[in-house]
Amino acid sequence: MKYAYFSVVRKTLLCLVCLVFLCGKIIPQSESISTPDDLPKDITFWSDYPAHILAPALVSRMTDEELLAQIFMFGWAGQEPSELLNQWVVERGLGSVKVFGWNTNDINLVAKSISSLQEKSQSRGLQIPLFVATDQEGGWIRHVKGETSDTPGNLAIGASGYPIDAWYSGYYISRELRALGINMNFAPTVDLYTNHDSSVIGPRSFGENPEYSGVLGAAFAAGSLAAGVIPTAKHFPGHGDTGIDSHGNLPVISIDYDTMMNRELIPFKYLIDEQIPAIMSGHLSFPQIVHNGEPASLSKTFLTEILRNQLGYQGLIITDDMMMNGATIWAGTLSNAFKLAIEAGNDIIISSTTAQLNEALWTNNLALMKTSYAFRERVKDAARRVIYAKLEYFKGENPVPLYPDATKIPESIPDKEGQSFFLSQACRSITLYKGNLPYKPQAEEKILLAGQSQFPEFFTEGKLRYPNAKYLQFNYSMGPNETQWMSDYILQLARDCDTVIICVADDASAAVASQLRQAGVKTIIVSVLSPVPAMKLSNWADTVIMSYSYSSYSFKAVFGALAGEFKVKGEFPLAE
Repeated sequence: MKYAYFSVVRKTLLCLVCLVFLCGKIIPQSESISTPDDLPKDITFWSDYPAHILAPALVSRMTDEELLAQIFMFGWAGQEPSELLNQWVVERGLGSVKVFGWNTNDINLVAKSISSLQEKSQSRGLQIPLFVATDQEGGWIRHVKGETSDTPGNLAIGASGYPIDAWYSGYYISRELRALGINMNFAPTVDLYTNHDSSVIGPRSFGENPEYSGVLGAAFAAGSLAAGVIPTAKHFPGHGDTGIDSHGNLPVISIDYDTMMNRELIPFKYLIDEQIPAIMSGHLSFPQIVHNGEPASLSKTFLTEILRNQLGYQGLIITDDMMMNGATIWAGTLSNAFKLAIEAGNDIIISSTTAQLNEALWTNNLALMKTSYAFRERVKDAARRVIYAKLEYFKGENPVPLYPDATKIPESIPDKEGQSFFLSQACRSITLYKGNLPYKPQAEEKILLAGQSQFPEFFTEGKLRYPNAKYLQFNYSMGPNETQWMSDYILQLARDCDTVIICVADDASAAVASQLRQAGVKTIIVSVLSPVPAMKLSNWADTVIMSYSYSSYSFKAVFGALAGEFKVKGEFPLAE
């Protein structure tokens, strides 16, 4: 079986890559330097001392404002960073920024904005550079758009089952981020696909098996590191056993401690063993483990006692977006949520929007630093961890340059080698869930292609193989009235056809497809994203083929499989 050699791959491929990443040690300027107090007063981030000496020395020279700002990460909503975000960087020494997916179609502007922010970070006295992060998981979640690769994604990797596919996915995704100056990626997602009704994780997961997910996640992370981008495993301690999205509410996961340790945490244990540099904490409640129901992201039990002390994790802990209701509803206020997140053990606190200079999340926590010794020490500890991680990374052998070269972006994005790889990986992932392949229509066979207008590649690839086919387009995520109208309409069209090939991406499109049972025509279901809606049609559909993604590579692969251009070998990654 293709998973049998996981242990060999993990102990050779992953460890070697991580070793390359971690070996960039800083040579001391003087062997006589033994403590932070021995360093000159005019040191900067770029001074030539070991990280374990320089990091606490820099912290000791920082004001309370600089310490608190160093552990914050803010995003911006406009096409370019706002004047407010620039003020946070220049006046307060903001530690990190995040590129969200709102205005990223112009990747040249993204690179220009990152350069500008890094220049501002270097204008400050200590010259501490920014961590610049985004969510480029592959597949469904792709925050930096424009010409970047729209890949098959994690569940497709789980279906192909090869660690090398995970490694190269992380590698090529990260090479594109590197070209833009993005040095941290909030991936891989190692949440298990435990709850098949989940609308928030779904195809972002590698699958349901904890061991396989751990190995594939570790391989993805190693590929990211090989490209010089810091990977971040998420969402600790596991978002997979809930159908609720923590953006809107606090998900409650009713499992006990043993189940969590032996299921949800298995992938994180793999990644911790491989020295993953960063882990993201999730806004997730586990009332059987912490009885007051607090989110793991705000819980000292989860982050300090379990993640740090029991699992031995030494890297950075980063919150999910604190603007999500899953955090603020329980905490009461955003200011209190920030406070609790810091006290719980997070080292970087994320807000998708840039806070005003006088917002309570800043003023209240800054005031608390001046009155609570314990809170100030926790902020100092978090700032030291962040600066130490930056020293190890930016002075290592393969960091992302602070200032991306805009002239090289067209030759780097999309990654030319990556394009070839993602197509081959998509072909390896295609899974025949029911029926027989290839599909060879008769000469006069009437074919209808039905699918979402948002997925034009479905029709493009379908028409290449079946040029005389008619087609019907409908919307992705249809409301109930539109779903009913389309269900009636497709039934009328289908009665004049021999075969219908229909793309199923959600419950609405599955409802439309279900009407074909009455038409008495051959029905081929092409499943994208979560396979669950299509699974429910398999008791009557003639053929069900799983692609797990609406990537152009996946549509090329699925129609190539239907036409018999290659042999389908993907294995279904969920338990049935």
